[in-house]
Amino acid sequence: MRQLVPCVSALAVLAMIAGCGPSAGSGVAPMTVTESSTSSEATSPETSAPGAPVTADYLPGLAATVRVSDGPGHAPLVVLVPGGGWSSADPNGLVPLAELLTASGATTSLITYSTTSMGAVFPQPVDDVACAVRWSAEQATAMGHPPSRVVLVGHSAGGHLATLVALSGDKFGGDCAPPVVAVDGVAGLAGVYDTTWPVGALNAFFGGVYSVDGRAKGSPLEWAKAGAAPAGLRVLLVHGDEDYQVPLEQTTLLAEALEAAEVDLTLEVLAGEDHMTVFDAAVAGPIIKRWLAAFSSAPEE
Repeated sequence: MRQLVPCVSALAVLAMIAGCGPSAGSGVAPMTVTESSTSSEATSPETSAPGAPVTADYLPGLAATVRVSDGPGHAPLVVLVPGGGWSSADPNGLVPLAELLTASGATTSLITYSTTSMGAVFPQPVDDVACAVRWSAEQATAMGHPPSRVVLVGHSAGGHLATLVALSGDKFGGDCAPPVVAVDGVAGLAGVYDTTWPVGALNAFFGGVYSVDGRAKGSPLEWAKAGAAPAGLRVLLVHGDEDYQVPLEQTTLLAEALEAAEVDLTLEVLAGEDHMTVFDAAVAGPIIKRWLAAFSSAPEE
């Protein structure tokens, strides 16, 4: 049975998404852009201590931090994509979730990407995320953990970018040097999937021009309706029923389309959670871990 939260107007919702920061008293540190989130100082696998995070630019000025669990061998690769209303992409708020997933045996790559505040518009941020996935797979292999599965996890605007990359197969990535890797799964945490709203942060993301047809390529919902999801893709959608920044309807619309396309879907509507608690490690972590456990073990060599 579908659950819906009380709707707010699209204008109000996207005005909030544009800022997309924690509310007062949320207990979550503000996700502001910091120098550390796009540092160009790379730490190579050769110079880092075993198990220490490795931070490097996967594209000039765009950093990713890779964490591996103890011991060599195949492991799931989880690429985490932060939110920020497409105007910022500070990964700091997702560090606890990355650390939890790494402790459970996954390799994690916590990324940033080009934003509207940097002058980037569609499809550049999507190309960045697709490139980060390819780079992360190469980096994980270099660190002794070839990916057994490749999974994306994104929150809010990051959920939009992550699901778009996953549902579109190899259609994004631009001129990124690393070879394309198959994405096996994607988890959207309070993501934005219907990009036809003609206001706010989405207008900036699409370069200030509104066209329903023109936005179709940038809409995870439209890719799902077209039945374009790669064969075998698994999708996890998580949303809090007290989210008043991104309505639950964004998730239920995508869920309907994925179900119609017979995509392997897990839908979790969390009672009492809001936009800024849904990605908390204590909230999202156990759900993602259970979902990852459903994937088969590493392939035989």
